Amino acid sequence: MQVGARTAPGSLWLAPLAGVGHVAFREVIDNLGGCGLLFTGMCNARAVPTENPARSNAFTWRAEELERCVCQLFGADPSEMAEAARRVEAEGFFGVDINMGCSVAAIVRRGCGADLLRDEERAVRMVESVRRAVDCPVLVKFRTGWSPDPQGAVALARRFEDAGADALVFHPRVAPDRRTRPPLRHHIRLVKEAVAIPVLGNGEVFTPGDAASMLETTGCDGISLGRIALGRPWVFAAWTGLVDDNPASNPDLWRDIPLALLDALERRHADRKYAARLFKKFLLYFIANFTYGNSLRGPMLKGDDPADLRTALVDTLATLPAITRRPSALMF
Repeated sequence: MQVGARTAPGSLWLAPLAGVGHVAFREVIDNLGGCGLLFTGMCNARAVPTENPARSNAFTWRAEELERCVCQLFGADPSEMAEAARRVEAEGFFGVDINMGCSVAAIVRRGCGADLLRDEERAVRMVESVRRAVDCPVLVKFRTGWSPDPQGAVALARRFEDAGADALVFHPRVAPDRRTRPPLRHHIRLVKEAVAIPVLGNGEVFTPGDAASMLETTGCDGISLGRIALGRPWVFAAWTGLVDDNPASNPDLWRDIPLALLDALERRHADRKYAARLFKKFLLYFIANFTYGNSLRGPMLKGDDPADLRTALVDTLATLPAITRRPSALMF
């Protein structure tokens, strides 16, 4: 897929995942294969220009992933976003992603994320400012907006393209929904038909059938996977035929990959309690795979040390519990 002057590998991308799309998680996904572009979690544009990657939880990376990793920035000030984008480009990332999709109250109150969609001119200025600052690909993650009328998003998509965006990742829900209603996929089709640059769809894609349906009904160029990647980090490898994730024929996968993530967290974080906290965040998504996942919360989340969590996981999954074909969106 051509994104600006660069070629992006694959059509299945890892969505930016605040707090959980950290470098250890990306390492596990990358080692499995099948993922096109990787994305960092949200990075604060105000902090990025002077941030120390050795100490940052979000603005950090592995050298080997940079050429296919996009750094997502959030901010309210176009000049701050531009300065942060320059740092991102200088470090060698594939590109910069502007967050206009996050509808979490703490982000919106700061004038960031989906709040930018309240003011079309302000949103466009943000893209223009970043575009002027860098030569690397500029992407925009956005959603339907604050009104259920998709024409606002369609108009913005056109203006983002005119402002210099090289690709769009679109989530077809209004900001106040917060997943209380299903995504409206025909909105993706409308956005795709409005622009010539690549458009990737996002939202409620949990099975290969979901992915095929989104591609067929919307005409989008690819899919950005979020929650399903958190629950099943091997999803990219499985959906591209690199691994067998059938629990009947390959039950070890369901134990080995969580343990690989825990190992990666331990290697990267001297603070063992912090590594354990990050792993527990992953486990909350992972247990949504199991038919009686709620009953596993107690046993699997017990302890504040990686060693305790490893023992709990191995013991709980010694005999693999029943796995649901479609992970519970409510548990996510």
